Amino acid sequence: MRIIAIKNIARKNVPIYYRVLFTGVAVIEVLNRTEEFNIDFSVEMKPTGEKEIGVTLSKSIDYPVIPVVRELRRTIGTMLSDGELPD
Repeated sequence: MRIIAIKNIARKNVPIYYRVLFTGVAVIEVLNRTEEFNIDFSVEMKPTGEKEIGVTLSKSIDYPVIPVVRELRRTIGTMLSDGELPD
């Protein structure tokens, strides 16, 4: 399993300044086939300065969810640090 891309990322308007919500489409490769599904994710700034990333899948997939969510969080964290998420 590997994350190919997260595309069509759009920021949602949320009145809470320390929490940012996004939607997007995750493209993953699972068992030599490619799947696309919608995701919602959030980036929340904790009081300690740490950023917490939460991910919700829009549908069930034919693969264990925990490794997929872990890799999506890692990919989103990289995109966040590289400035690739919309403002």
